[in-house]
Amino acid sequence: MGESTDAMAQETFTFQTEVGRLLDIVAHSLYSHKEIFLRELISNASDACDRLRYAAITDPNLIVGETEFKIRLDVDKDARTLRLSDNGIGMNHQDLIETLGTIARSGTQAFVSQLTGDAKKDVALIGQFGVGFYSAFMVAEKIEVLTRKAGEDKAWLWISDGRSQFTIDEASRDGCGTTVTVHLNEDGEEFTEQARLHAIVKKYSDHIGFPILMEKDDKPETLNAASSLWTRPKKDITPDQYKEFYHHVGHTFDDPWLTLHNALEGVLSYTSLLFVPSAPAFDLFHPDRKSHVKLYVKRVFITDDCEGLLPAYLRFLRGIVDSEDLPLNISRETFQHDPRLAKMRTGLVKRVLDELAKKAKGAPEEYDNFWTNFGAVLKEGVYEDFENRDRILDICRFRSTAGEALTSLDAYVERMKEGQDTIYFISGEQAEALSRSPQLEGFKAKGVEVLLLTDPIDEFWVPAVGAYKDKRFKSAAGAGADLGKIAGGEEKGKTEEAESEDTAGMDTLLAALKLALGETVKDVRVSERLTDSPVCLVAGEGDMDMYLERMLKQHRQLDSSMITARILEVNAGHPLIKQLAAMAAEGDGAGEALGDAAHLLFDQARIVEGETVSDPIAFSRRLASVMEKGLAAWERRAT
Repeated sequence: MGESTDAMAQETFTFQTEVGRLLDIVAHSLYSHKEIFLRELISNASDACDRLRYAAITDPNLIVGETEFKIRLDVDKDARTLRLSDNGIGMNHQDLIETLGTIARSGTQAFVSQLTGDAKKDVALIGQFGVGFYSAFMVAEKIEVLTRKAGEDKAWLWISDGRSQFTIDEASRDGCGTTVTVHLNEDGEEFTEQARLHAIVKKYSDHIGFPILMEKDDKPETLNAASSLWTRPKKDITPDQYKEFYHHVGHTFDDPWLTLHNALEGVLSYTSLLFVPSAPAFDLFHPDRKSHVKLYVKRVFITDDCEGLLPAYLRFLRGIVDSEDLPLNISRETFQHDPRLAKMRTGLVKRVLDELAKKAKGAPEEYDNFWTNFGAVLKEGVYEDFENRDRILDICRFRSTAGEALTSLDAYVERMKEGQDTIYFISGEQAEALSRSPQLEGFKAKGVEVLLLTDPIDEFWVPAVGAYKDKRFKSAAGAGADLGKIAGGEEKGKTEEAESEDTAGMDTLLAALKLALGETVKDVRVSERLTDSPVCLVAGEGDMDMYLERMLKQHRQLDSSMITARILEVNAGHPLIKQLAAMAAEGDGAGEALGDAAHLLFDQARIVEGETVSDPIAFSRRLASVMEKGLAAWERRAT
């Protein structure tokens, strides 16, 4: 990554590609309010102090000299520089490369893949992703970072102009911590004005729990309240202060959709300040499923990766939890198994779900936006959290064939037709495509609503739950839909003679289709669900859902021996099927034509399901043969 000819020589490194793209957009068009960069630098300094304070609990020797944590601002108007210093954990050589040369966070590739090159569109994306330190290049010609890691003797100097490279060199520094020196460009000269800096700190960083100092009249002046925001009474905290704390703790740039501030006192005492974002983070579906809620004990930061604090299905939350009861002097690993942590988790989950339920009832349109952003994650709790399963199901929302609006399961049950005792659903990748599936034709004719499930987790929670309020879940893509017992949608005026005509020769056709397709299908039968399409495929009773099977095959988690043959259903009233039935009834000379028709119908059903044809060469041959015969018949009629 870098080149050096001498162990003591300055090393030159090239930014990671993703960082280079970020810097280019940041420098030219990211923020309308450039003052944001100071908020980000102060936030980083606060985190560094938090981390050293915790590390020093088990190793007091890490703190040498000054024991009070603080953040300091200094300006030099003549040199046009702004310097921000902290006495936190600091960085070593490798930390500088990993922290300032790359984006060391999950979701990076997903983020970069969505950058379009269109600055206006990319600004919104970057705002959701968060760029922290790099935002300083909006106002900088050059940035220097002088840092020394706690417990180490060596200091290092990182320098970059924010274009394509950075350098790292050995340096000296009294004590651990980091000093960021921003060499301001002409547009950034305003940030050498003390009054301007004071106003920015008050606006964005008043909640920081460490004093932020700046010299005024040769005396250090504290610019912020220097008390942890969550320790203040709620009545004394403004919405803007909550918002800026969310930006600090979440390292994000959107505004919170929901703020939950709660203090519990009693056998177990703790304070929680949690936020639901208004936009999803890029690592929301990362396999690690890490929490982004920080754990404090008596205002001392412990960890931002506490597995037992909140379940993975609430990983979209940002914020802090501060306990009065957990001990400070035990390892992070021990926290995971502390019974007090389990009690905190139970209380936090209940509160979050209760607040979401209030929103769902009191502000349904707002809640629908939340669901669009985070519903796929919250539904993981239906599968994983048996204790809260019913509570989560009550606040789940779904697309359905009833219209564009999202629906709850309660609302679905209220709309169920006379004779319907089942909640029907169909699974796939896109709701719009699912709504046009041939498998739903009979349901539409009867006016029966079907849920359109498009999230992978749906394939796991539905069979695990089985039913909702005694109403069994059943796939509309499976056999045994039993639509006959549901009232409504009958075809008016259809006589017994007409129905008999539909089924004339059908048994012979079904037998011919079964013979031609062999083990490719599990069965061939007349369909109750089809009204417009000639055929469709359905899963047999007890067989794996077709969408789940396709998904597992795509991820190579299902080998060929585990693939189940499907049932081919035919629409006895469709003109094509009627003609084939008549051909089958005549018998003579129809064998080859019926064989070709059987395979073409089967492949047509596969294509509708979003699958490839089983044998493309044979499919092409059969299709050409049918077209040729059809054109020949047309010529004979024309002449």
